[in-house]
Amino acid sequence: MYCCISSVAMGYPWGNPYGWSQEKMDTMKKNLIILMGKAKAWGLSKWTTICKVGQEDRRRVFHSLKVGFSLTLVSLLYLTEPFFNDIGQSAIWAVMTVVVVLEFTAGATLCKGLNRGIGTLLAGSLAFLIEYVAQQSGRVFRAVFIGVAVFTIGSAATYIRFVPYIKKNYDYGVVIFLLTFNLITVSSFRVHNVLKMAHERFYTIAIGCAICLIMSLFIFPNWSGQDLHNSTVSKLEGLANSIEACVNEYFSNEDPKASEQKTSDDPIYKGYKAVLDSKSTDETLALHASWEPCHSRECKRFPWQQYVKLGDILRHFGYAVVALHGCLQTEIQTPRTVRALFKDPCIRVAGEVSKALLELAESIRKRRQCSPMVLSDHLHEALQDLDAALKSQPRLFLGRHAKSSNNILAYAAATAAAARNKPSNGELGISLPSVKTDSSALLGWKKSSSKRHNGEAVERKALRPTISKVSITSLEFSEALPFAAFASLLVEAVARLDLVIEEVEELGRMANFREFAEYDDDVAGKEDEGKKLQQEVINENKLGNHLQSHVTDC
Repeated sequence: MYCCISSVAMGYPWGNPYGWSQEKMDTMKKNLIILMGKAKAWGLSKWTTICKVGQEDRRRVFHSLKVGFSLTLVSLLYLTEPFFNDIGQSAIWAVMTVVVVLEFTAGATLCKGLNRGIGTLLAGSLAFLIEYVAQQSGRVFRAVFIGVAVFTIGSAATYIRFVPYIKKNYDYGVVIFLLTFNLITVSSFRVHNVLKMAHERFYTIAIGCAICLIMSLFIFPNWSGQDLHNSTVSKLEGLANSIEACVNEYFSNEDPKASEQKTSDDPIYKGYKAVLDSKSTDETLALHASWEPCHSRECKRFPWQQYVKLGDILRHFGYAVVALHGCLQTEIQTPRTVRALFKDPCIRVAGEVSKALLELAESIRKRRQCSPMVLSDHLHEALQDLDAALKSQPRLFLGRHAKSSNNILAYAAATAAAARNKPSNGELGISLPSVKTDSSALLGWKKSSSKRHNGEAVERKALRPTISKVSITSLEFSEALPFAAFASLLVEAVARLDLVIEEVEELGRMANFREFAEYDDDVAGKEDEGKKLQQEVINENKLGNHLQSHVTDC
């Protein structure tokens, strides 16, 4: 059959032993070519994925080589005749130890390795004590005593696992303690040389743990504390890029339908997603970093839990960025002519917030105190300009009845009085003077819905969101409501920035970061000057600088 298909694919005229028609042979040839193409594409995609994993972090390649080399070393205990004669079947425990203990970072390896070693040592010592007491009695009492000991120790150890501190730091060690204790205690009732067996297992586990620690600490080590430090810097930079890109896109001339079709590759989404999904990762890295020895020139302990607290504050800040991003996909959008009135102050506010976040990220990266000018006067000026721009357009937010900002209170009092005097009978009327109802559209929809059959209730329900949208857009100030929400969230992000700065300053004090020097600011300014000018040119070309006045209601 294979020869037949191959001959058909190659187009040999003699490859038709079953008397198939030429049309059927051509169809088989096409299907075979398609199948080969799909197999090639599948293999190419898998190879691309494999290469991408290594390119994202080259440490993964070195870690894989370290694991392979460690397994080869411990396998010699089982494969080499002299080692096997001395250790025996227990050599396989060394291989299992390497597979379980050797983790990506040194902190994780230390945590699991020391937990495994301490748990094995304590379980073996307690099991020998139980065995010594049990041997002093008869066989029946010995079995009862071992059963009671297994029940008591198992229940107590399992209950201890619920203690938060034990659960967080020593849960794996308690599990190994339970496993080793039960293996030795129960086996001692039938096996007479249980002491030798325990010694062999303890030696092999110690050999496996030693190999793992040497590989993790001395051969291309990966430190959990450094990973946590770098991830904090990247989260600050991601939030800075997200908030600036979000504001730029809000005031851009891009089609909103095109922005809705963007997938998760959106840089705004990628910037804050890493922050929102980092809680468990930060806690794990902080736990493993607490096990690591001092490996820097300045041998001092870093406050890893402060990094976790800073991550919580960054997630709190990230929620404001998520809400800002949501304003780009709302159903009711402010016209671009209205947005243009407030474009410059909003972009300046976002730029200053982004600059402050980048300064905080740079201070953590270089392990120095943040600049005293992290919150410059430019941010305060941008907020004042935004406030002035909002006050200059009161009719956008209060309707055409608000002739000036001086009669806002009088207008609100008149609105409240009209609401109190609304009719209480069944009349259809709207008391708010700022609401313009499209009576013809609503009346037409009611007439058409009353003529429909009862079986068309589902269709009426489908039309209700459309009517709700008509009612919302009929509000005189509806075109300004989405921008009011956007501006409020932008100001909220500025308020939450203060919390981020406080946590970064606290981290610098607890970690003994070096003091900020003036030359740091000069060097950073020279490095960022070219980037800043280039970014300003890109923003001007992308967004334009043509401000239009809202003539309709003004």
